[in-house]
Amino acid sequence: MTAYIIQRVLQAVAVMVVVALVSFMLFNFVGDPVDNMVGQEASYEDREAMRDQLGLNDPFLVQFVRFMGNAAQGEFGISYRLQRPVATLISERMPATLELVGASAVLALVFGIPLGIYTGINRESWVSRVILTVSLVGVSLPTFVIGILLIYIFAVILGVLPSFGRGEVVQLGWWSTGFLTASGWKAIIMPSVTLCLFQMTLILRLVRSEMLEVMRTDYIKFARARGLTDRMVNFGHAFKNTLVPVITIVGLNIGSLIAFSIITETVFQWPGMGFLFIQAVGFADIPVMAAYLVLVALFFVAINLIVDILYFVVDPRLRADKAVAAGHQE
Repeated sequence: MTAYIIQRVLQAVAVMVVVALVSFMLFNFVGDPVDNMVGQEASYEDREAMRDQLGLNDPFLVQFVRFMGNAAQGEFGISYRLQRPVATLISERMPATLELVGASAVLALVFGIPLGIYTGINRESWVSRVILTVSLVGVSLPTFVIGILLIYIFAVILGVLPSFGRGEVVQLGWWSTGFLTASGWKAIIMPSVTLCLFQMTLILRLVRSEMLEVMRTDYIKFARARGLTDRMVNFGHAFKNTLVPVITIVGLNIGSLIAFSIITETVFQWPGMGFLFIQAVGFADIPVMAAYLVLVALFFVAINLIVDILYFVVDPRLRADKAVAAGHQE
């Protein structure tokens, strides 16, 4: 297993280098940040002096190697728009994004898995049909539409929840959290619900389809013939064998929550990394945009690595296959 982990880590490093190269290459064509920094009335000499100061006149390979070397040390340069270190900006915005993603992931799992199990076991009941019909909203409506509807209902009409912002936060070292204040809890309700609906629907339908498939297998029929209780059959045998695909989709969904939180953060003016990225795009702030994509890719790679390791814990067949392969090599 150690050799497998090392192999996956090396693959992850290669993926990160490719992502950094592609993102850095693309962002060099989104616009000239010097136009926004010096204004239209600046002379050609002023523009060239600014480009030399920023290193934009260096060859692309030199810029990329410099970017990768700094990124390996946790440095992503200076924001063209805010004139502050990008690492500082990211560290200030990261708690907001991670708390939003964490709350959305918990909601998606807490509601998606139990509802998927219920609709898989009781597939003919009217309650299951209602759940499946309502869940179509999660995949049919765009995220920004759901967010606007929630704002209109709970902020404009009812006036019980704030329509934007993060509420009051408490500083715990470098981490700022809204989970310790009442206004922080109110502020995160609508954004987290908006962000989790699509992922919750995917988890629900995946768990349901896997449960339906497992419930038709011979070993489930044999377990019932042995006189095992429905609880033991449904959860001890059926659900346990649906965990591998569920772990896969859950891992990918958490990465998707981080990547797609941009829309939710924009709708609710949530002060996270996604909102910072949107502001950077309008200004052609290349260091911020490149740093954001590299961090999102890092989250995806780390989550996939954790998912691969969990496979060995959950599915004994994978451990057996590795053992057999190792024996053949010897």
